[in-house]
Amino acid sequence: MEAEKPKDDDDGGAKDKPALPELLLGAIGVVFGDIATSPLYSMQQAFGKGGIAPRHDNILGLLSLVFWALVLVISVKYVLFVMRADNHGEGGMMALTALARNAMRQHRRACWWVVMLGLAGAALFFGDSVITPAISVLSAVEGLKLASPDLGRWVLPISAVIIVGLFLLQKRGSALVGTLFGPVMTLWLLSVAALGIHGLLRHPEVLAAADPRWAVTYMLHNGFRGFASLGAVVLVMTGGEALYADIGHFGSLPIRLSWFTLVLPALLLGYAGQGALLLADASAAAHPLYSLAPHALLYPMIALATAATVIASQAVISGTFSMVRQGIQLGYLPRSRVEHTSGDMEGQIYLPTVNFLLFVAVMAAVLGFRSSDRLASAYGIAVSGTMLLTTLLFLVVARMRWRWGPLRLGAFGLVYVLIDAAFFGANLLKLPDGGWFPVVLALTMMVVMTVWQRGRQLVGRQLHAEGEKLVDFIAQLQDKPPLQAPGTAVFLTGHREWVPQALRHNVEHNHVLHKRNVVLTVDGLDHPRARGEDGGEVEELERGFWRVTLRFGFAEHIDVPARLRQLEFDPALEADKVVWFLGHDKVNAEDDKSYRMARWRARLFAWMARNATPATTYYGIPSRRLIEIGARIDL
Repeated sequence: MEAEKPKDDDDGGAKDKPALPELLLGAIGVVFGDIATSPLYSMQQAFGKGGIAPRHDNILGLLSLVFWALVLVISVKYVLFVMRADNHGEGGMMALTALARNAMRQHRRACWWVVMLGLAGAALFFGDSVITPAISVLSAVEGLKLASPDLGRWVLPISAVIIVGLFLLQKRGSALVGTLFGPVMTLWLLSVAALGIHGLLRHPEVLAAADPRWAVTYMLHNGFRGFASLGAVVLVMTGGEALYADIGHFGSLPIRLSWFTLVLPALLLGYAGQGALLLADASAAAHPLYSLAPHALLYPMIALATAATVIASQAVISGTFSMVRQGIQLGYLPRSRVEHTSGDMEGQIYLPTVNFLLFVAVMAAVLGFRSSDRLASAYGIAVSGTMLLTTLLFLVVARMRWRWGPLRLGAFGLVYVLIDAAFFGANLLKLPDGGWFPVVLALTMMVVMTVWQRGRQLVGRQLHAEGEKLVDFIAQLQDKPPLQAPGTAVFLTGHREWVPQALRHNVEHNHVLHKRNVVLTVDGLDHPRARGEDGGEVEELERGFWRVTLRFGFAEHIDVPARLRQLEFDPALEADKVVWFLGHDKVNAEDDKSYRMARWRARLFAWMARNATPATTYYGIPSRRLIEIGARIDL
């Protein structure tokens, strides 16, 4: 469930912000789904098959690493620092990238590197979005093997059915089950805490793991194996990015309160209880969390865990939808159809193409890896890589926007770059055992974003090279005026200073011009929502021409006709008499010539351009009053 968006200064009709208790419950249900289900597989990966031997010192040492990872990385870095870097109330990798890019605009080369870091982080998040539903659902259903070994053969089919149902429900929106998110996740966290207390009663001495000397001793005694085990420790932090990404839905205060009052204590108790159990029974390493549960409660616990993992997966999928929409509106991804599944909540969106691609990738992960143990080997690279890139971008924002001094910046950077780099380096060791999978997904996503961004730049340059300035075009009309038709024509263009292709071809070939002509540009903003005058700009030119720029934030629903009607024209626009003109450019990458980008990249861009959602659909333009005029562009 996503909370209603905060009331904008210029949005007088928006609903009041929900009360704090409602926001707390919503945050528990959505924000913490991923990190709250980590106890299902993280300790299993650390001490299970191929892991560290579950001896006394190793257990306390690794628990100490878990404790300080949750405290230093999640509680201090994310909750206390990174969440302050909100982009007008929005968070997440794309929002942070936009914030850092805006801060570095005067440094062109450095700005390019900032954008590349942000795109790499977004690409890694996509890889994380594939692994999370697969490993979460598999690890929950695998409890059936502990309840009855004969049920083991049903784990994969049941997991596949759950995932199919999860993606089929996306079209209905997360509001369909949103009211259950908070209560179910609260019950799950309380259950994890209760099982942890049950384990602690056996061996309360594991509480000594809060002493960081256990972590230091553990690393010194285990050497390279200790370093490699950081790949398991990072699993307790999966979902840490969600704390930052969801501040636009719930605000910082509810997330911080939920973390410190319920989520963090429950997780620490759960991990401590698993450690206590391993001190008593090393064989429980195969499934330490489920082994804490009394046998009579095992099936209810499996059912609750499955519900919790479905919620965690739902939250990750919704986060991917939001990230892709932000990428589209910031110009890094081709247009894709966006459906709003709620009339009341801003963040409730569904992207059919993205949903299908995610489903295919998740099912490939489930059927290819077949168990949570194998998937855990693939997990962690995307998480730790995103965390490292978040730190680097945060340092840019802290220096350029907040003016942190060298001492403060250096101390923060030294601590957290070293921590994040250590986790990332340990996870790189997983590459041969499945870590390649999220890396391949991230590289694919990175290629798509960079090719699209570069292709759009080249198309814009070619249009400029072959076009003419709008003011010169209007001046020439005085010498040879075309026939005049009644009404208003709106010409969409990506470059407000230049004549739209559709306008030029209409005059050259049809010799007709409407009484009033609006040259319209739609731009994206580096912040989530347009406020006041940011939303639109009107400039009256000569001979019945108007130049209009509409701006939409990266978290806004784009409705061009509605925004255009809000602007002041004299006389006012009559919506039913407006004719829309759009240049339908066909990108060609097949000519045998010197390319300004590699041929395979040019062909990929041309393919994406052909298959992108039409601008009319994306911008909400009525097709019954649309005229498209085509042009060919050679890359």
